[in-house]
Amino acid sequence: MKLDLPDRQRWLVIGAGAMVALFILDSIVFTPLYQTWQAHTAEIVKLQKFVSTGRGTIARAAQTERVWAEMQKNALPKDPAQSEQDLLTAFDRWGRANSVELSSIRPQWKRGATDRYSLLECRVDATGSLSTLSRFMYELERSPMALRVDSVEVTARDDGGQKLTLGLVVSGLRLSPLERKQ
Repeated sequence: MKLDLPDRQRWLVIGAGAMVALFILDSIVFTPLYQTWQAHTAEIVKLQKFVSTGRGTIARAAQTERVWAEMQKNALPKDPAQSEQDLLTAFDRWGRANSVELSSIRPQWKRGATDRYSLLECRVDATGSLSTLSRFMYELERSPMALRVDSVEVTARDDGGQKLTLGLVVSGLRLSPLERKQ
């Protein structure tokens, strides 16, 4: 089929056809290629971040192993009764050393998120001045025992705020699962 069109119209038809062809080429080839390129670029950035994190982890491996060995060494004993005794003795020692009156210590065993460990959670109520309670908390935090302070509550027992009550929830790590009751 041959179109007898004047020159101007022929060029308009060729131009319109070329535009339609470019639009189709853009829709089918260029846009999907560009989107794939962008997705690959984002994936490369993510993988480079993972590699960087992995290299940092490898560089800190010796330090991480030392910290883990220290945690294992300072964890509570496997015997539950001995664990409780050690923690109660430590609280008593810190209280006596800092002139803090311990009104109650209530230990309770909790299961860990996995079967590899268990926690001895203690609710401790102590009374003293701000300086003695601060020193008591410092001793607890400085202790090499595998302890974590979960919550702290301080209330005044007098109008001047000279006598304070400290309520703590402290968890001790034991690298042994909690025995199941039969």
